[in-house]
Amino acid sequence: MNYAYVLTGVLIMALVTYAVRVLPLAVFRKKIHNRFVQSFLFYVPYAVLSAMTFPAILESTSSGWSAAAGLLAAVLLAYKGKGLLTVALGATAVVFLAEQAMVLAGFPL
Repeated sequence: MNYAYVLTGVLIMALVTYAVRVLPLAVFRKKIHNRFVQSFLFYVPYAVLSAMTFPAILESTSSGWSAAAGLLAAVLLAYKGKGLLTVALGATAVVFLAEQAMVLAGFPL
């Protein structure tokens, strides 16, 4: 791999990242008063994070059933207002127990 090629790629990625962060500051100089736009901008980070993590959740285990059990546990714990660490550890424990139960029951993983 060429050193200049790598540096050019890093420079382009840095410029794109910088532009994405600076562009809203340059375009929206005044406070946004439209309730629809405020609501939309409020939920964008949650929607993007969900779109990035949901497929990984379903493909990260050796079985779709254990992934679904872990997802359900995470949703229930989060709905009950538990913290991030509690939700992550609870979902991990449920996935582990579900896969162990499947092995004991003879289900192929």
